[in-house]
Amino acid sequence: MTLEANKLSEQQISDDLTQLKTIAATHKAPGAPLATETISIDGQELDVFANVPANLYELYQLGLEAADQTFLVYQEERLSFSESLDIALRMARVLKEKYAIELGDSVAICARNSPEWCIAYMAITAMGAIAVPMNSWWKGPELKFGLTDSDSKLIFLDPARLNLVKPFIEDLDVQVVMIKPEENSSYGEFYQLARAVQPLSNKEFAQIQVLPEDKASIMYTSGSTGMPKGVLSTHRSIINALYTWKFVKEITEILRPELVDENPEYPPALLANVPLFHVTGSHAQFLASFIYLRKFVMMYKWDADVALQLIEQERISVFHGVPTMAWEIMQSPKFAATDLSSLRAVQSGGAPRPPEHLNMIMQKFPDAAVPGLGYGLTETNAIGAIISGKFYASRPNSTGRPTPPVTSVKIVDESGKTLEDGQVGEICIKGPTVMKGYWNNPEATAEVIKDGWFHSGDIGMLDELGFLIILDRAKDIVIRGGENIGCAEVEYAISEHPEVNEVSVYGIPDERLGEMPCASIMLQEGSTLSDEQLTSFLSSRIAGFKIPERFYFQYEQLPRIATGKIAKKELRQKAIDLLQAGA
Repeated sequence: MTLEANKLSEQQISDDLTQLKTIAATHKAPGAPLATETISIDGQELDVFANVPANLYELYQLGLEAADQTFLVYQEERLSFSESLDIALRMARVLKEKYAIELGDSVAICARNSPEWCIAYMAITAMGAIAVPMNSWWKGPELKFGLTDSDSKLIFLDPARLNLVKPFIEDLDVQVVMIKPEENSSYGEFYQLARAVQPLSNKEFAQIQVLPEDKASIMYTSGSTGMPKGVLSTHRSIINALYTWKFVKEITEILRPELVDENPEYPPALLANVPLFHVTGSHAQFLASFIYLRKFVMMYKWDADVALQLIEQERISVFHGVPTMAWEIMQSPKFAATDLSSLRAVQSGGAPRPPEHLNMIMQKFPDAAVPGLGYGLTETNAIGAIISGKFYASRPNSTGRPTPPVTSVKIVDESGKTLEDGQVGEICIKGPTVMKGYWNNPEATAEVIKDGWFHSGDIGMLDELGFLIILDRAKDIVIRGGENIGCAEVEYAISEHPEVNEVSVYGIPDERLGEMPCASIMLQEGSTLSDEQLTSFLSSRIAGFKIPERFYFQYEQLPRIATGKIAKKELRQKAIDLLQAGA
């Protein structure tokens, strides 16, 4: 089925949206499982879900409805919901009694995806500590900053990350628990520690009293200035994000009953193909699986051929990742021979998807595998707008309508005035999923949260039917394959090279990754700095995905705009022209 064949007329879209509103209204009736209520949070009157878990510990208890069903899958490891929760409650006791972690303490995780990563997150948040998922691609200086900034008292590490923190971990007085150690270590090993104690009891958890507005996580996001900022979220904000997706899923299935399988041959299963330190991985994939009682199948690393093998072997129902991943598996020579009949959704987030990719999905994947796209930010716990199916085919340039029923979206001009549909301005989001603020950074928080509205830095518009169209970014950010890269941070790292006078970093379009970072650099007179030398210099300072794909060296000052700032747009266009010319 092609993109064109799935398009709806404007009248059909309008009729379907009217039906959606009617369905949403019945779901919000008092006593309904997904009913909402209005409460005051930090002086703002907000709609929140009324009949949902009060904290993440209660969320994890939902898994016991399918206690013996397989939950966590990683290579040869398989754990049921009950086994995963049992180990998490044991690790919670280890944190509390061996490492003296208390309510409100920060505990970091820096490792590749694994069952231990998931269980560590469960243990930390269940006992009321703050989970700090760190980017596992960070280098030593970035990890040192994150541990210091978050005030972490303990970190879960795998061997690769342990080697990066060894030079400074003792000075920071941060305790360590090892995940999958490759050799004997002076640090405690995850499973040995957990299995040596009894799980914390329900009575003990009740005594801890984790409240909905208690701090749950600090997730670092690259900003337009300086080092990454820690996004602080509460138990309520995360849980409202999860139930927003459930609400949207239920409404979609009412509109498309053919997607509901009354007697499924296999339980729901998701391929976990993005890092758990992203909100897509931790929220939309991992935590949401407790609500759907869904098998969570992790990959050692992204590989399109392995992904196809797992889809067939594990009967994956949801393929969810950054847009490039769907594109890569469609390009695989193994695609045509793979049994994809279990798929019910091909979803993506973290970056825009080119319309030609969407057309290819609708042609190559089974008709039952409905394509979808979501828009959200770390600061909103991945909530903003969502689109799927025929709506998506009809609005391939859109990221969907604001997610009901607890999220609002508006477009404002530079003075903060709300704009009419069809007018272009900054996208603002309001609701209970919006962060409490940036950790230890009230000034940065005040810049983006105004009267309860989070100012995203993204430029867009709402069309006449309320679909959100993203046009540009106000913030100086490059999104490479779903990874946010703060241009300023990369510029600072490049500027540390003694032969660099000044630098400007920007993103240029890339068919596979969406964007890739490039840099225009003014060198010192007589410098012979090469691409390879500068890449080597940066490799110990910033994560590899942040290093520019191309460097453009010159000895003249970089061009300026009238205010005296570097003319970044001019440099970007020049780089695009050179690439198109084959230079």
